[in-house]
Amino acid sequence: MRILQLISSEGYYGAESMLVALADALSRQGRDCTVAVFRDSRDPHTEVAEEARRRGLAVEMVPCDGRWDPASMRRIRQLLGQSKADVLHSHGYKADLYGYAAARPGGAALISTCHNWPSQRPLMRAYAALDRFVLRRFDRVAAVSDSVADILRRSAIEPEKIATISNGVDLRRFRYALPNLRRELACGRDPLVGFVGRLVPGKGGEILLAAARRVIAEHPEARFVFVGDGPLRGAWQALARSLAIEDRVVFTGSRTDMPEIYASLDLVVLPSLKEGMPMCLLEALAAAKPVIATAVGAIPRIILPGVTGLLVEPGDEGGLAAAILRLLRDPELSAHCSLNGRRRATERFSCDAMARDYIGLYEQTVVSRSGKGKQEAFKLSRT
Repeated sequence: MRILQLISSEGYYGAESMLVALADALSRQGRDCTVAVFRDSRDPHTEVAEEARRRGLAVEMVPCDGRWDPASMRRIRQLLGQSKADVLHSHGYKADLYGYAAARPGGAALISTCHNWPSQRPLMRAYAALDRFVLRRFDRVAAVSDSVADILRRSAIEPEKIATISNGVDLRRFRYALPNLRRELACGRDPLVGFVGRLVPGKGGEILLAAARRVIAEHPEARFVFVGDGPLRGAWQALARSLAIEDRVVFTGSRTDMPEIYASLDLVVLPSLKEGMPMCLLEALAAAKPVIATAVGAIPRIILPGVTGLLVEPGDEGGLAAAILRLLRDPELSAHCSLNGRRRATERFSCDAMARDYIGLYEQTVVSRSGKGKQEAFKLSRT
């Protein structure tokens, strides 16, 4: 089976990390997988392509000039023909729209993974609505969580087309990583509290910074690290200055050495207001790090309170600060969560298990399409 994975990269974050882990696992399980990545002329991001190449995966670039570039569609169509792909698997609204336009009728099976549509910006909400409309014409749609699956059903996508498949993480990458970031920061034994993800609305960065001020007041040696980039970076840096904690807060920008990042952190915090199934939490568990997160989306399936981490209500800066202080003050609880987190990632959220679920979805879809094709040919022969 040949699979063409298509993604519009905005750095190396959740969907991008998941795609590379999936493509790698599919290749190790004997499937022919190519990763195709959009390269936007206005804001090129090649991190996901570089990471895929580092793992020895086949990578193709799709140049894109502007919001709609017919040349990009032709490039995807060319890649489908060259690879003789049985499946075009897209990730994100841009990949869905271009993938649908590029796929010839009767060609590759169309499958999309929906990670979430968190942005509340009017333009992005419009794209999300268009995306869900186009997904009605896909053969199958994989949702990363039950909440995303509910959105798809409410968007008039046929329930039988929807499958819920949990994200998975490559556990091997996190086993022996070195704490390089801790050395970069020359922070000695200071506790490092990390946020990993895009710096965008809905991720709760403002809430974390407000909680950080409370934590630092009681735990002055604590430092907070924001790993990632996005349109709110400047605003969050300005907020750190206004809270008089800028000397205890570090913004690293985008990084691709994520195993080394997690190895440097004492705990990982995700104060999101809305989520699907965040890869950063799965990676934190794989790296044996205790986690504090909000009880939204699929997060309660990942984080078991007092077992793999702590849950707080979204928007509760006081509760968030109290949870951070609790883990910093209780090394036994932190160690307990770390051990259980790695065990849970191994048992429930490995990339190999994810790949097996997707292979089943691919095979089922291709066989179903083949059957439909035979039925249609029979009908035509009878008319």
